[in-house]
Amino acid sequence: MSCTALRSASDTRIRSLGTGSFTTAIVPRPAAAVPRRAPVGRTRCHGLPVTRQDRGVHPDAAVPDRLFDDDAREQRWRARFTAVRMSRPEWAEDAPDRCVYTSNAGGTTEVHTWDRATDLHRKVTSRPAGTHSATLPPDGEHVWWFDDTDGDEFGRWVSEPFAGLPAGDRPADAIPGVEDGYPAGLEIGRTLVAAGTSTDDGSRIWLHRNGSSGPAEIVYESSEDAGVGALSEDETLLAVSHSEHGDSRHPDLRVHRTSDGAAVAEKSDGPGLGLTPLVFSPVPGDQRLLLLHERRGREELLIWDVAADTETEIVLDLPGEVVADFYPDAAALLVWHTHAGRVRLFRHDLADGTLTELPTAPGTVGSAEVRPDGTVEYTASSAAEAATIRALHPDGTDRVLVAPPGERPPGSVPVRDVWVDGPGGKVHALVAEPEGDGPHPTVFSLHGGPHHADEDRFSAMRAAWVDAGFCVVEVNYRGSTGYGSAWRDAIEGRPGPTELEDVAAVHDWAVSSGTADPARIVVEGWSWGGFLALLAAGTQPDRWAAAIGGVPVADYVAAFEDEMEQLRAFDRALFGGSPDEVLDRYRLASPLTYVGDVRAPVLVLAGENDPRCPIRQIDNYLDALATRGDLPYEVSRFDAGHGSLVVEMTIRHVATEIDFARRALAGVRPG
Repeated sequence: MSCTALRSASDTRIRSLGTGSFTTAIVPRPAAAVPRRAPVGRTRCHGLPVTRQDRGVHPDAAVPDRLFDDDAREQRWRARFTAVRMSRPEWAEDAPDRCVYTSNAGGTTEVHTWDRATDLHRKVTSRPAGTHSATLPPDGEHVWWFDDTDGDEFGRWVSEPFAGLPAGDRPADAIPGVEDGYPAGLEIGRTLVAAGTSTDDGSRIWLHRNGSSGPAEIVYESSEDAGVGALSEDETLLAVSHSEHGDSRHPDLRVHRTSDGAAVAEKSDGPGLGLTPLVFSPVPGDQRLLLLHERRGREELLIWDVAADTETEIVLDLPGEVVADFYPDAAALLVWHTHAGRVRLFRHDLADGTLTELPTAPGTVGSAEVRPDGTVEYTASSAAEAATIRALHPDGTDRVLVAPPGERPPGSVPVRDVWVDGPGGKVHALVAEPEGDGPHPTVFSLHGGPHHADEDRFSAMRAAWVDAGFCVVEVNYRGSTGYGSAWRDAIEGRPGPTELEDVAAVHDWAVSSGTADPARIVVEGWSWGGFLALLAAGTQPDRWAAAIGGVPVADYVAAFEDEMEQLRAFDRALFGGSPDEVLDRYRLASPLTYVGDVRAPVLVLAGENDPRCPIRQIDNYLDALATRGDLPYEVSRFDAGHGSLVVEMTIRHVATEIDFARRALAGVRPG
């Protein structure tokens, strides 16, 4: 089976989000009804309210009607969010004219289909919180999408005809007998389906035979984190990524025979070295499995012939890291090369080892896939220009494949690269500056993950901050992907303070270079970035004029208690144990520990149904802020999960953030 839309090997079973985007996840609890906090009486301090109140009642963040007096500027920043966007259409393997994609057309990200033969587009889902995961079986007769509740990410795969359901009908369960859970991989074959589920009891992998009237059967289960890796083209072998050894951040690999579920092959590179299954060869009978390994300190490619139990390492003369997929004839690999925040595409011929860069459009490549005729369809964008969906034909012709209806989003400014000496080595950062000479008011926008990275790609949020007159600094701190295994794993045992050491080094550069005004620097982030922002407010209070944490970890001990077992497994591997075993490490990393040291105004944005950074631990942090009585802070609670797929809600979040930062800086004299 083809690994469609392969972009990177980053594990999606961790906290990772940038506002206005969404990634498939498998994290904990069903939604709970939480009453909204009512605003109370406030006094003013540095342009923001200081609240004196009872525990459990918190001031609502202001949502401005507009950010700019000038109508053109106001329309411009909003248009970047309201412009119709769509993901790259993915096609059915045996019916390549039938495609599925997601789009925000109508104001909420939902699943759509496109029949290339008739050029007919159809909206499939229409749900209040939106829908972000969908796929097609090989024959393209049905659309599969993941059905959760109010963005809580807990649910099941459902199916409906590609042409649409009769009026009044509801989608059917796609895989009979499979428990509800957080998705842990899915492979749809011609004769069978392999699906993974994650619950508080652990991980299960199910097989269901097409046409069978019976329920799916469990072929693998473990209390540790595991997931579906890849299904061979002849559907006789299933690769499973697992962490039975106790380290979900560096998984091992097992291959099962689908006829009876028996394990037939194992592969492990030992402690601290993960193996990530990508895809089997698309040629029937060819049992070669493409993997990622990290034997030489970075993610590289390996082909394992499971039947012969032989392996071939693919050594490419490229800096940075790579990930790949097979071409349809399995004679070559389509390679994504990530280096210094940019992604480019290459073709690697397996017979002679030739490596050829593909002449893609300028910018950073996102998702990509090879059509049966050899055409590479891909997305590309840059900080200055919004994404386009393109087709690179075998003759070298490159064109826009499909464009969303309406006007393209307005552009923004380019980013420049900065490399700063940090305590763990050179730190890479991207800097976007507004018009005029510095030093500027500045926002350090910290990415989620932690295993993720900021890249030179379009961000409507970054552009909005620049329009508002802020310089935006994005830091690929230790823990980020794309800079080698040692850089990614450097936060083990000490997450949080380690990343912030790198942020501090870039902060020092921004001030000494005259780029940032030292008195007007804001720290902001979502998910892991929100966690770092709150932690920075308490551990680096002299550096920040305001701190903004979106869907953050705020009380790490309580977060561990409430999150799903798969995230607990990730945290145990990251910290070196559970809070019962290494409590001091969790407290060292917890923003709650330092709430008494925070001096800058704080804004927290929190999803009521968030399964990755649950609401109780955020309430604990807010309650601790409230007991101080001397610190201005605000909270924006919203009825969704780990972020929002609703355009207007995303606009509200960005407007709330920028307005909060402006008010926090209003009484601050430039440094």
